[in-house]
Parts: sequence; structure tokens; C-alpha cells
Amino acid sequence: MVAVTSLPVLVVFAVVGSALAWKGGDLLVRASDRLGAYYGLPAIVQGAVIAAVGSSFPELSSIIIATLRYGAFDIGIGAIVGSAVFNILVIPAVSALAGENQRLASNRDLVYKEAQFYLLALAVLVLTFSLAVIYRPTNGPEQLDGVVTPALATIPLALYGLYLFMQYHDTLDHRAILTQVVNDIDPLRQWVALVVSLVVILVGAELLVRAAVGFGELFGTSTFLWGLTVVAAGTSLPDTFVSVTAARQGNATMSLANVFGSNVFALLVALPAGIFVAGGAVIAFEEVVPMMGFLTGASIVFFAVLRTEMALTRGESFVLLGTYGLFLAWLVAESFGVIQLLG
Repeated sequence: MVAVTSLPVLVVFAVVGSALAWKGGDLLVRASDRLGAYYGLPAIVQGAVIAAVGSSFPELSSIIIATLRYGAFDIGIGAIVGSAVFNILVIPAVSALAGENQRLASNRDLVYKEAQFYLLALAVLVLTFSLAVIYRPTNGPEQLDGVVTPALATIPLALYGLYLFMQYHDTLDHRAILTQVVNDIDPLRQWVALVVSLVVILVGAELLVRAAVGFGELFGTSTFLWGLTVVAAGTSLPDTFVSVTAARQGNATMSLANVFGSNVFALLVALPAGIFVAGGAVIAFEEVVPMMGFLTGASIVFFAVLRTEMALTRGESFVLLGTYGLFLAWLVAESFGVIQLLG
């Protein structure tokens, strides 16, 4: 398909696509949340699995559309990594500032289970990419490109299976002590709303990917870079909505669990899904490693401020936003050729 290269049209695509991703994500998360309440799931599972999978569906849609329709897997991986950076730095900070007393409380389950599993997800993904470069190289030894095959993509998927297994047993423990039953929810209506929301998100993801491809053609820059910015920002809107709303309602556990769960789903499920759709994908290690390195560093900053007093405070929120500012400055430098780590 020929990419649109008219700047006004591309801007419209980006804005409308973001709006649809936000609205579809809003509908999906509302339906998922009500279904979670109906089936008696604990708050941390609702945030880390139900709400997280729902709000991460735009990332999943983007990588599949980019791969199938445009053959641009790099847009999808850029969107996922860029969205993960946004999720871990901006969403918790904004949620804390929007919450009561501009403070977001944490707990040991979040810090020692969700956060540590998220770090494990990062390590396993880098390991998968490394195995591709070592055992499936595409060029000579001077190049660091490798093919991530569907077989290799099963490694992160298997880890997500372990994640669901852990959440399943948390749900069983929760139900054992559950005293209040929610029975005023129509599950069929919520499942219909969920399906409608998925269609809206798919349309929004299509427009965002078209915008990223068009911007890359128009400005002669890497599509990976536009995936990191345009698509990542658009697909992160549902995650932002979920966490900020939960924080305003005083549900800090769900707000933070959504951040961790969204990133775990995107890294361990959405990215392998794109690989399966493509039948294998070439990974440019020299582009991926700087981004994964920044994401790991950003995650360490986040865990450090979250662990202090088991809460995210106003001052610490600005530290996270400042770190994201450094990320944007890096991308601007990449756009103007000052730094050339991303190609």
C-alpha cells in the first residue's frame, strides 16, 4: 500500500487515530472492569490482567496491522517500547499528581511481585533478541541483525503463561475470602461492549500506523522512530485513562498494577504476536539495545522512587517526568541527526 505523504492528512490521521484508541480503550476497560467485578477478581488482578490487557490492545493491534498491511514490524516494536517508557514514567507521575494529596500509595505485592516480574520480562525479551542474533544472524559478524523466529517468540509467551498462572492463584485466594458478590451487572451486555470497543481500537490503530509510515516517508526518517513517538503516544492513552481514573477513585493498587500489567502484556504477548503474524522478524540489535537499555534504566528509577516509603510522592513524580523529558530530548536529537543510535 502506498503511504500518504500529505502533512495535514497525516496529522489528521494521528489525531483521529489517537482519539479512537482512547475512546475504544475507555469502552474496553469499562467493560473489562465490570466483568472482573462480576467474576469476583481481586483489584490487583483486575489492574494487572483485565484492565492491562484491555488498555494494551491498541499496542497489539498496531504491531499486527503494521506487520500485515505495511510489512513494517519496526513500527510495531517502536510503538511497544516507546509506550512502555511512557507507561513507566509518565502514567504513574500523572496518576500521583491527580490522586488524593498528590500521592500514590504502593504495597509489597506491587513492589516485590509485579515490579520484579516486569523486570524479569525485560530480561527475557533481551535474551530472546540475543538468541536471534547469535543463532539466526542475517548478515556477517560485523552486523548485529538476527531473525526472531516463531519458535524463539514462544519464550516470552511462555513467561506470560507463568504470569497468568500466578494471577490465577491470587484470584483463588481472593475468592476464598470474598464476602460481597456483585450480581447487578449484565455480563452479556459487557461482552458486547467489549467486542465493539475492539473494533474502534482497530480503526484507531490503523490510522496511527498509517500516520507513522507517512511521516517516515515524508521526512526521510526511520519508521522505528515514528513508532516510538506517534504510535506509542496514541496507544498509551487508554493506559493513562485507566490509571488516572483509578488514582482519583483512591484505588492506587489498580492504578499501579495497570502500569506493570500493560507493559508485561505488551512485551511478552503483543510483540511475539507480531512475530507470529510475520512468520519471523528481523531485529536490528543496534537499534533495539539502546531503547531497551533506556527502558531498563527508566524502570530502575521508577522502582527506586516507588520503594521509598512505599508511595509515589509529588516530588518523585516530577523526577519521573524529568526522566521522560530526557527521553524526548534524545528522540529530538535522533530526528535532527545529532545522535544516530536508532538508525
